[in-house]
Amino acid sequence: MAGHIPQGRTSAGGPDKVTIYASLVFALSFGLLISDYMARQVLNAVFPLLKAEWSLTDSQLGLLSGVVAIMVGLLTFPLSLAADRWGRVRSLTLMAILWSLATLLCAAAQSYETMLIGRALVGIGEAAYGSVGIAVVISVFPSRLRATLAAAFMAGGLFGQVLGVGIGGAVAASFGWRSAFAVIGIAGLVLGLLYPIVVRERRIRALAGLAADADGKPATAPLRELVGNRSVRLAYLASGLQLFAAGALPAWLPSYFNRYYDLPVDRAGSLSAVLLLVCGTGMILCGMLSDRVSKDRPEAKMSLSIAYTLGAAVCLAIAMQLPPGTAQLVMLGAAMFLVAGTVGPVGAMVANLTPLAIHGSAFATLTLANNLLGLAPGPILTGRLADGIGLENAFSLLPVPCLLAALTFAAMRRSYLSDLQATSS
Repeated sequence: MAGHIPQGRTSAGGPDKVTIYASLVFALSFGLLISDYMARQVLNAVFPLLKAEWSLTDSQLGLLSGVVAIMVGLLTFPLSLAADRWGRVRSLTLMAILWSLATLLCAAAQSYETMLIGRALVGIGEAAYGSVGIAVVISVFPSRLRATLAAAFMAGGLFGQVLGVGIGGAVAASFGWRSAFAVIGIAGLVLGLLYPIVVRERRIRALAGLAADADGKPATAPLRELVGNRSVRLAYLASGLQLFAAGALPAWLPSYFNRYYDLPVDRAGSLSAVLLLVCGTGMILCGMLSDRVSKDRPEAKMSLSIAYTLGAAVCLAIAMQLPPGTAQLVMLGAAMFLVAGTVGPVGAMVANLTPLAIHGSAFATLTLANNLLGLAPGPILTGRLADGIGLENAFSLLPVPCLLAALTFAAMRRSYLSDLQATSS
């Protein structure tokens, strides 16, 4: 794979201490991340209303949700490279303005086709925010805090989903689904306009100590290092497979509770938001456990990842054998706690298996795999299956990709330590 990417001194160092300005950069970047996922997730809270008003099939609803992940998956890598060359702060600002205006377009949509265009534009705006945003945040903090920052930043996406479903469902129930899109779109637009006023490209680069060559251009590293060994390729694959279920469940839980628990839109959204909060909490705690257990045993990350995937599969399988009620909710909660637990360990493995110089693009590659293999097809295929066999039976098939992810993690055992040693040498 030919090509080069920008590289700076921050991949190895960064500032020596935490500054107030760095904390402010994190706060604003984190706020935009939450806005990003609120704009993405609000749709799922109003599925029942759209289905009734426009007589949509579950396949059409699934496409409205999945098209965002498709755009993210397709455009994450090229837009991340463009942001490195054009300016990260400027790029993040334009991203936020685009997804916010696109969300407002969804609020004004008079047809399914217009809504689909709006959702595709939301995906284009959000495509590279995760990889570019975390690159900005990491660059202004000491290197010793990078694992903590990465975990907190990634978990912010799930908390944004919680707010998107919870606020979206509550606003839609009181004022209609258009108001839900409008409120979230306006909030994102305000944050997007504020961001470049506070976060300045020159100050970010100075704080990060970005390096340049003799011509004043960023130093480069070969892109082939992103997939340079067997273990990192399997890590991308395993993560994408596991996130199939993690993408399908948040998209369809509000509809599931509406149909099988007879809950109104606002209560179904609120219950789904609670389970998303459980998912975000599980992601952080599973990542913390991975760091603790694998401190002296790097291969333990794979063992824990296998445990998380198998645990999610078992809990989902049991949940879908139970009738709607308290017992099923408990098992769904356990599944949600574990279903995204691999995010932390996989992030650490990808970072360990790729050179420091290309970690930003490595996370962009991981995002691409997550979206193309999991987050995009999860909602779409689940919707298509629901049209044919019902949503409950479609949920019953979600343990299958989790089991495939477990097998992929198991296959990494043969090469992980040797690849890790080769990368670090």
